[in-house]
This record gives sequence, structure tokens and C-alpha cells, in this order.
Amino acid sequence: MRRILRILTLALLLALPLFSACGEKAPAIPADGEYTVQATLRGGSGKSGLINPTALTVEGGRMTATLVFVSGNYDYVVLDGTRYDVLTTDPGSTFRIPVSALDQELALIGDTVAMSAPHEVEYTLLLDSATLEAAER
Repeated sequence: MRRILRILTLALLLALPLFSACGEKAPAIPADGEYTVQATLRGGSGKSGLINPTALTVEGGRMTATLVFVSGNYDYVVLDGTRYDVLTTDPGSTFRIPVSALDQELALIGDTVAMSAPHEVEYTLLLDSATLEAAER
């Protein structure tokens, strides 16, 4: 009985690293600085998109992305229940929003005025950490 218990204990100890590697870990927040990253926008009619690369600023461990839509017809976006008004519409509607994490889909609502009446469109935003690069100065 002791022998079986030892074998099972040893098997469990050998398997533990395999189980811990299965869980996805969120990428660490980069060091304070200026970066670029590829941003993907999904949803809506599929006609809208973002101009890439996207600027990402990290200050005090907090990330802020500057999103530039290919269209200048957005007047605000909503992220986590907070509204962010457009900064400029040239070259496209530009917004500065906080980002809680890279490689995680974020629900984003964009209000477009391109239709006969303003219309909120639901999107999913993803910032890909694999494309993160220090910004050129």
C-alpha cells in the first residue's frame, strides 16, 4: 500500500508543472514608456477598422491606447461604461482610452454619425502583445 501511495505521489509531483502550464497567464504590463501595438477591431458591419500600429503609453503601470479609426465619423466610444469623446477626426476619429490588459478582448461601443442618425455600434477590441514594440523617437 505504501508503495502505491509513493508512486501516486511521485506521479502527481511530476504532473504538476504540466497542469500549471495549461492556464493562460495575462501578459505583464510593459515598463513605463511609449510603445506601438497592433489593434484589431471586430464587430459592427465589418466596414470599420483601426489605423495601425496603435500608440500605447504606459505610465505608473497604467496603459493608455490611442485608437485611430479609419473613419472620421465617430464622435465617442464607450469602454467599461465610461464615455470617451473624440479628440480629432483627422486622419480618423481618434480616442485615448485606458487599457486594462493586452491579449484580452475588450468590449467597445463606438457612436457613428455616418448614418442618417447617430448609432452606437458594438465592437471587440484586442491589442496583441506579440506585436508590442518600443516607439521610435
